[in-house]
Parts: sequence; structure tokens; C-alpha cells
Amino acid sequence: MKNNVLKGLLLASSLLTSVSFAHAADVTLTLESWRNDDLQIWQDKIIPAFEAKNPGIKVVFSPTAPTEYNAALNAKLDAGSAGDIITCRPFTSLDLFNKKQLSDLTSLPGMDNFSPVAKAAWTTDDGKSTFCVPMASVIHGFIYNKDAFDKLGLKVPTTRDEFFAVLDKIKADGTYIPMAMGTKDLWEAATMGYQNIGPNYWKGEDGREALIAGKEKLTDAPWVDPYKELAKWKPYLGDGFEAQGYADSQNLFTLGRAAIYPAGSWEIALFNTQAQFKMGAFPPPVAKAGDTAYISDHPDIGVGLNTKSAHPDEAKKFLSWVASDEFANLYANSLPGFFSLNSHPVKMTDPLAQEFVSWRDNHKSTVRSTYQILSRGTPNLENDTWTESANVINGTDTPDAAAAKLQKGLDSWYKPAK
Repeated sequence: MKNNVLKGLLLASSLLTSVSFAHAADVTLTLESWRNDDLQIWQDKIIPAFEAKNPGIKVVFSPTAPTEYNAALNAKLDAGSAGDIITCRPFTSLDLFNKKQLSDLTSLPGMDNFSPVAKAAWTTDDGKSTFCVPMASVIHGFIYNKDAFDKLGLKVPTTRDEFFAVLDKIKADGTYIPMAMGTKDLWEAATMGYQNIGPNYWKGEDGREALIAGKEKLTDAPWVDPYKELAKWKPYLGDGFEAQGYADSQNLFTLGRAAIYPAGSWEIALFNTQAQFKMGAFPPPVAKAGDTAYISDHPDIGVGLNTKSAHPDEAKKFLSWVASDEFANLYANSLPGFFSLNSHPVKMTDPLAQEFVSWRDNHKSTVRSTYQILSRGTPNLENDTWTESANVINGTDTPDAAAAKLQKGLDSWYKPAK
């Protein structure tokens, strides 16, 4: 009897030891991110899908508040305490690669699922090295209140003349503010205004690359004319728009007080939970029917490998999975409004998100004009574009004056490569 008890204890001890060793063998990867709103989605959907196929590798999603992320991440990287996987902002993450804090992922399995345009935000200027796996982009356009359009008998505009005719009808009726956008926070005027409608004027990537090359200037017509259109928005933004912040604009629209919202697709999830009316979306109207149409399909988020990770092989497994079709479908449908950059097409289950992403079929995609190279110096072109976009809408600067200020600031430090 004693022998049997002893054998049982030894067997139990052996099992506990083996379980202990199995747990000890598990590798835990920490993922740094600014997307604290996404914590539950990563914990409930994305990480379990990866861990189910990769036993022995655990992933912890560790977000920091968006406004604190850059400073916190830089401090951790400098101290050697950052996570294994680093969420990469577009274009500015090049600094981390140049400081040898992000690894070269050019040959990572799965990277051939992305086009050069999709990888541009995380590729060196010479195009030779890519250091983050592209995860998602955001698309600009206009979200509208379908119920309001039906009530007023309005059709979705496709040309600029139709767009302003719709705004005039909404204003004349008086039930709704025609468009919900303010200028208090500055960036809203540039991101939802100038960068939204601008690509149809400067012809997307053709104009953006010409600006970087010095072949076009911000004082040229394709860059001034979007400001001329923005100046015409002022009468449609409602009383007190100059003191209206971003959250105020969101509230005006979701409460049903405004008919149109100049939008980024990242609004979709929030609006779905708050708006008590049917919504639709339309892309930036073109000058005339049949014109080549462009959209800002801006890379927003990627993930890279910390060069000081203690588990680079396991981290690369995770990054290759992020580059897969499985991840593309899972991520895009978990976060409607953040669209996969994978060449594998993803069918969106959210109808509003599907409307946005469908524009890729008949529009040429481009990225925000100020992000690559042109905002590395002082004054910062991106930040100055915020200010001037607001000034033009407010009427404190003319379109020509705004463009002249922006070009002068750029000329003060930027010399295009010859």
C-alpha cells in the first residue's frame, strides 16, 4: 500500500514538473501600441487566433495612450525595456530604423503580399529596406445621414457642382447643419478637408511625387485650388464652427443635427454605436463626370521587430502571421474602417466599411501629401497645413496667401534631390 502511495506521489510530482517545464518553455511576446481602444479586440479575437496556431508563443497587447505613445516608446527603446513587437506609425518610424531600433523585415515571409505603395510608409527613401509589416490604412470621404437625404429628396453627389447643390438645399431647408466640421483643433480642417478633397486636384501620387521632386510647388494651381474649394465650405459649417472641436463635430453628426460629415473611415465603429439613423458614404466628388477619381487611402498602422527582442524568431513568426490573408480578414472585420493593405481582397461585413473600401475598385489610391519626407524639417509642413487649412476656412487667409506661406516654410529647409 505504501509503495502504491509513493508511486502515485512520484507520478504526480513528475507530471507537475513536466507541466511546469512546459509553461517555462512558453515564450511571451509583448506588443507595444498606441491603439488602447483596441485592447479587447486583441485580447478576445486576434491574439487567440494566433496562439491557437502557434502553441508555446504567448502575446501580450500593451497599449499606451496615443498622445503619450511616441515619448514612452522612445524612452523604453533607449532604455532597452521596450516590447518585442513595435506598432509603427506611418513614415515617422523610419527614425527608429535609422537608429537601429527596428529590424529589417524586407525578406520576412509574407512581405510579398504588399505592394510598394502599401509598404511606402515603412520603407527607406531608397526603397531598399522595409522595416514594418503594413497592417491597415484609413480612407477619406464623406459620411452622410441617409434619413436626412431621403427626407430632403437628395441624391448622393458625384461632381463638385452636385456637391454644392446638395449643400445649398440642406441649408435652405434649415432642418440640418449641412456639414459637421470645426476649425478649432486645426488638424480636422487639414485631414478631413484639404487631404480629403486634394488628391482629385493634384492627381494623387503623380502630384505628391512631383512635389517631393521639386517639379511642382504648393503655389501651383493643383495645390491652391483645393483651398479655393475649402473657402467655399464656410457657409455650410453652422454657427460657431470656429470654436468647434473634433469631438463636437462627431456629436453634431451622430445626434442627427448635421447631414454630412467630412470623414476618415476610422469614425465608422464609433458612429455605428452612436448614430440612431441610417448612414451612407461617398468619395470626394470630381470636377466633372468621367474624370479620373482619387482617394486618400492612407497607411495608418504597421508592426515591426525590436532589434533588442530576446525572442526574434518567435516575433518573426507573429509578424509573418500579420502578413497573412487570415490576419487581413480578421483585423479588417474586427476594426471596421481600418482596411487591410494586403493584396488579398477582404470582404467587409460592415456595410459602411464595405462602401469605403469599394472605392479602391474605381479610384486611384494615394497617401497624404505632407507625410513622406516633406515634414521632416522646421517649420513642419504637416502642422503648418493644419493651421493654413483652418485659416482658409475661417477666412483669415486667402488660398493664395496660405499656399505662399506653406511653400516659403518648405523652401526654408527642403532642397529637392536633383
